[in-house]
Amino acid sequence: MGESENSVQRAREGRDSQFEQIVGSSPALEAVLEQVERVGPTDATVLILGETGTGKELVAQAVHNISARCNRRFVKVNCAAIPFDLLESELFGHERGAFTGAIAQRVGRFELAHQGTLFLDEVGDIPLGLQPKLLRVLQEREFERLGSGQTHKVDVRLIAATHRNLADLVKQDKFRSDLYYRLNVFPISVPPLRERREDIHALVSHFVKFYGRRMGKTIEEIPTGTMAALSSYSWPGNIRELQNLIERAVILANDGVLPNPLRSSAPETTTWSVARSTLAEVERGMILRVLENRNWKIGGATGAASELGLKRTTLIYKMKKLGIRRSTEEKQALPESGTQ
Repeated sequence: MGESENSVQRAREGRDSQFEQIVGSSPALEAVLEQVERVGPTDATVLILGETGTGKELVAQAVHNISARCNRRFVKVNCAAIPFDLLESELFGHERGAFTGAIAQRVGRFELAHQGTLFLDEVGDIPLGLQPKLLRVLQEREFERLGSGQTHKVDVRLIAATHRNLADLVKQDKFRSDLYYRLNVFPISVPPLRERREDIHALVSHFVKFYGRRMGKTIEEIPTGTMAALSSYSWPGNIRELQNLIERAVILANDGVLPNPLRSSAPETTTWSVARSTLAEVERGMILRVLENRNWKIGGATGAASELGLKRTTLIYKMKKLGIRRSTEEKQALPESGTQ
């Protein structure tokens, strides 16, 4: 291997260690990581956009990891989870007696993140009344604690994230335009999971290993049918939904085989990546492929039901419902007498 190839390999290994929690290699994800690598070493404000559950916090952490502030604090605040009356104190701190219940001085998150990085998640939920104070600390790098007139200087790199359309909020007068422009220095859009389906297999394997270790269970097999179902699902809750369902599947797993967690989800709340009218066609095609691969054997350890993660009786019911028969007209793809 030449020196240039060694350099590329070292760069890849370094990148893997910096982004170790980000799983996948799809073109959509690679485009995000390239943006992270470009903006990370700077001190620019970053605005991470994307649907809920896409992993915006992991992207923010990756930006911090490759910055000059990586050895300093990475402080997180979920602006949507803190009541309006407490958010100002949470961000900027307060003096004793500043309000009822303020029995002691408190340092805010901006001070905690001094010389490090502050991550404001769901920044679109910051109330209008508090936005001027946030704008000031971004522009002037100074603020006052609640109940104090003393100005404090602070050196913080800000990363913000939101699932909301801030430009639309500006048009609706629900978000200040000057703050929006100050936050939108370097936007990064994180794709939803349905736009990076190539990563689903790697994510499933990652979460299976993670929860298997945590629960002391060994998952040796992910049936083809289970993986096909997970790969074709639209994931409205994105990676967070996938993670929660895999945790459930590991809990339910028997004999080292991962069951299909989508089967235990409420049908009325399940959204698929295809139109409802074609859902039966997708399921029918998947069952047919597995049956053909198993030479139309339904039951047993090597049968289609096992590969699909279904009970034998459930598969027979689905085959009847979907009208699945052998390709030869004289014989149906159903078991012999006593099972129909």
